[in-house]
Amino acid sequence: MKILVCDDEELIRDVVKEYLTLEQYQVLEASNGNEAIEIVKKNDIDLVIMDIMMPKMDGYQAIKEIKKIKDVPFIILSARSEEFDKLYGFDLGIDDYITKPFSPKELVARIKAIMKRLQNDQVIYKFDDLVLDDLAHEVRINSSLVELTPKEYDLLKYFMQNKNIALSREAILMNVWGYDFYGDERTVDTHVKTLRNSLGKYRDSIKTIRGMGYKFERKESN
Repeated sequence: MKILVCDDEELIRDVVKEYLTLEQYQVLEASNGNEAIEIVKKNDIDLVIMDIMMPKMDGYQAIKEIKKIKDVPFIILSARSEEFDKLYGFDLGIDDYITKPFSPKELVARIKAIMKRLQNDQVIYKFDDLVLDDLAHEVRINSSLVELTPKEYDLLKYFMQNKNIALSREAILMNVWGYDFYGDERTVDTHVKTLRNSLGKYRDSIKTIRGMGYKFERKESN
């Protein structure tokens, strides 16, 4: 898998490259938008990590131009943390937005989550005998049908796509409700509560991460 890291700060590129290389990703580098465009033209890039504030061409314009060449997933990695910047990025079709300073380990986790979501040929998600059939749009536990609301279904699917990854409430809102949703993070807590009530023996598989959000993982054995 080839990942393009576009940032005018060499130190940032070096840190990101070090962590991605440890995960067996092939990393290409660009210091501005123009270089990024040329690299995408000449290479089969699987994902782009893009800064916003760069010389010659900013990240937003580079994303627009690259999307004309290939519909590749994007993660914006920027010091700009204003809501406008995030909303504009998602309006351009990016997949995630991470603000600096950042955790390289979290960046790797976000990349893995995006690539899992983009496995378009996957229609069945399994977690022991919990099965979500996206083609039939139904959930079963030990072959018994589980009744879920549409939003509970979407929430469970997002959890199953991102097993063992700590997910912030903001990320859940963004990916399940959409960036233009005007509710607050309590919406996530409410739906997680009702989803847990519907999952029977799997209710404890949705772990609360204090001060952050949730993680979907196997419950610890006694």
